[in-house]
This record gives sequence, C-alpha cells and structure tokens, in this order.
Amino acid sequence: MSMYNRKNVEPAVIEETKVWECTSDSCKCWVRDNFKSGDQPTCPLCKSEMQQATKELQVIHNPKVID
Repeated sequence: MSMYNRKNVEPAVIEETKVWECTSDSCKCWVRDNFKSGDQPTCPLCKSEMQQATKELQVIHNPKVID
C-alpha cells in the first residue's frame, strides 16, 4: 500500500506585471520591473536596449524594493 503526502498548496497568484524586454531580435531576455538595474536598463545578456512591456506572471516580491 502506498502513502501519498498531500500538502495544502496555495494556488499561484498571477497578475499583469510590468517587465522590460530586450529589443534585439536574436535575444529573448526580459526582466521584471521591480528587479531592473536602473531607470532605463540594458539587456544583461546582450547589452541591447530594453523596452517596457507587460506579462501575466506569478507574483514575486523583491524585498530590496520599496513600493
């Protein structure tokens, strides 16, 4: 007989989130707005410019950022 551990797991909270997307056609990088490195961030992978956009993402709070 097998026993399964069924923990009560809360469903992930999804909401529209501000992000920055790389403008390079060959790069798929994006960064959450609350994790960006500056006012106008550059891509951490290819160093191209980034533009603001939105994505439906799981909520993650950055404790180093004051809302």
